[in-house]
Amino acid sequence: MTAQQTQKAHWAVLITNLLFGINFSVVKYISPALIKPFGLNFIRVSVAVVLFWLLYSLKPSKAGIDKKDFPRFLLCALTGVAINQLLFIKGLTLTTPIHGALLILVTPVFILLLAFILKTEKITLLKLTGLSLAICGAVLLILSRENTSIGSNMLLGDLLIVINAVSYAFYFLLVKPLMQKYSPVHVIRWVFSFGLIMITPFCWQQFAEVQWSLFTASHYAALIFVVIGATFLAYYFTVYGLQHLTPAAAGSYIYLQPVFSAIVSALFFKEELSPYKLIAAALIFTGVYFVNRKKD
Repeated sequence: MTAQQTQKAHWAVLITNLLFGINFSVVKYISPALIKPFGLNFIRVSVAVVLFWLLYSLKPSKAGIDKKDFPRFLLCALTGVAINQLLFIKGLTLTTPIHGALLILVTPVFILLLAFILKTEKITLLKLTGLSLAICGAVLLILSRENTSIGSNMLLGDLLIVINAVSYAFYFLLVKPLMQKYSPVHVIRWVFSFGLIMITPFCWQQFAEVQWSLFTASHYAALIFVVIGATFLAYYFTVYGLQHLTPAAAGSYIYLQPVFSAIVSALFFKEELSPYKLIAAALIFTGVYFVNRKKD
């Protein structure tokens, strides 16, 4: 791996987290008011599947999947697309952008827990401290009560975001071996194709109910951002980054999501950083830092 490839990989995961950070507020702008959560999921995943196959057609490579890898591809589709996408959008429509972005930060914590369970990572005192701090911060955020017009059921929304983070942690670990064997486009193309099949029964009804006549130019622009920017480009950049970086290095950029989310949410939804959010953020940031810190 060359220095140029490493640099490109770092830029890829940086841009990914910028797109994800902005996405928290953009989703709230169009869902559930104009598109119900599952209907939005169907649009973003189905369009992404078409784009990934078009991208493959421009540079054809190995098209099939080795028989022994088939179960792993299905698990990646289940955890990285079906569960992850459905619960993320649904949860985000019920909570606030900053809550969602802060809770997404616990993903590296779950990655460490899963790695420990799989015996690929050792739990040190520092990491255990980090786990405890991050979990305390997440619990504080979930249990805190806030009067806001942009979060209709924050407790349920926050819990769905956490479950989404657990699912994405599984995906993060499951997809890494595939990155070492197949190209990024190959992996993500099949993962999204299988994921589309899995989510269609849950999403079709809400997609059919969309009233496109109510959309303005800004609504269409937001939808394009969610589909192209925060789905197609973000997922492609993620697998590209994972191909050239360790999961820990790629995952560390997740720290930036709440920063981008807070800026956009403050501008468009006037969401404030209340004291309990700052305390929860400090606990989560510190905890995730300890989890990812290597001994000198």
